[in-house]
Amino acid sequence: MSRYAAMFDHLRATGEGALGAFLMLGDPDLETSAKLLDAVVAGGADMIEVGIPFSDPVADGPVIQAAAKRALDAGVRVADCFDLIAGFRARHPDIPVGILTYANLVMARGREAFFARAAAAGIDSILVADVPAREAEPWAVEMRVAGIAPVLIAAANTPSATLAEIARLSEAFTYCVTRAGITGGHADARFDPALLRALAEAGAPPPVFGFGISTPEHVTAALAAGAAGVISGSAIVALAAQGGDVAAFVATLKAATRNDSARH
Repeated sequence: MSRYAAMFDHLRATGEGALGAFLMLGDPDLETSAKLLDAVVAGGADMIEVGIPFSDPVADGPVIQAAAKRALDAGVRVADCFDLIAGFRARHPDIPVGILTYANLVMARGREAFFARAAAAGIDSILVADVPAREAEPWAVEMRVAGIAPVLIAAANTPSATLAEIARLSEAFTYCVTRAGITGGHADARFDPALLRALAEAGAPPPVFGFGISTPEHVTAALAAGAAGVISGSAIVALAAQGGDVAAFVATLKAATRNDSARH
């Protein structure tokens, strides 16, 4: 059983939703980044999503863009990120870890080489944000060969035929965006039950909402709509940049996954 499947089974048994925490690897430096990864686990994150610093993160808003720039300015490179992941995996053998990245970073090494190195570091899933579903099949096939689950993005305005393709290609979970546009902790997060119903009918993996998850109320609303979990990114990254208590903030989000009104 994969780490994701074991996690979702455990959370279903306890009546909880999954809390994912996103961090930019190497922000602001390698040592601090490793401590932040441990902090989100200490706060109760069930799964981790990580970014690799990139100069053109087209799906990301200003907070995560700034985090990527800080890491790049510190000299962090892809190999350093894989080392961070391997270190995290050694300390936390059971926590699912996924990469959210971009096609250029993967293609610079070659898909097979990138996926093999990610698997060796202990990565469970990869989402390549700028590869559309209609072009994702060869990527997904090569991820599976490496033992990595492909994750694709679904949105409320995704056509039904594309949702069927996303369901066919995805493993681990389905990344559902709360709104059109880029990442960020905005107030306009929208949790569409119709999208979740369509994904369920298509046989997609568990739906997890991201983009805009920044408060316990967002977590509760997402789970009440029928999501299996949420991923919070910009709010955590911004707090870390300010020197705030990341573990305590993550704990408030995790507590909301146990809210009786959010169980389904």
